[in-house]
Amino acid sequence: MAAHTGWRQCPRCASKLVVNDRRVQCAICGFEHYAHSAPAVSALVVDDAGRMLLARRAHDPDAGLWDVLGGFLEEGEHPLDGLRRELLEETGAEIEPGEFLGAYLDTYGDGPEATSVLNLVWEARIVSGEPVPADDVAEIRWFPRDAPPPSEECAFRWVTRFLTSHL
Repeated sequence: MAAHTGWRQCPRCASKLVVNDRRVQCAICGFEHYAHSAPAVSALVVDDAGRMLLARRAHDPDAGLWDVLGGFLEEGEHPLDGLRRELLEETGAEIEPGEFLGAYLDTYGDGPEATSVLNLVWEARIVSGEPVPADDVAEIRWFPRDAPPPSEECAFRWVTRFLTSHL
């Protein structure tokens, strides 16, 4: 993934940069910038009936496919605060995060616009409100925890790996 494909000139001295997949370098002033994964947070929202709440994506990438709820962290945002914010934006419901379930690497988007993403995932429960689709969610649905949607109906590779490993 070429994270620096748009970089041509050094932001310090305007000299031509040496660009590769991992970093950009300036041979004149020594500036270096390394590619990094964007942090994202997700919640496996569960209930007492053994179900999990999934969202059908309203927009690309992977519009129309099932995803866990969540999204990208804002600059300087604590992951658990971001998780609560994302769930409130996407469902109108307040959640309480529980057990940390893991970290998953994947890509968001395709081609030169693709971004490496580090997804941090927690189990969560709704503590206030009734979830309804909002923001970039077309539909939400409760699934039996042991019967997730088929992999071809899931957004992103990491979502399928995650759901099958947490049955």
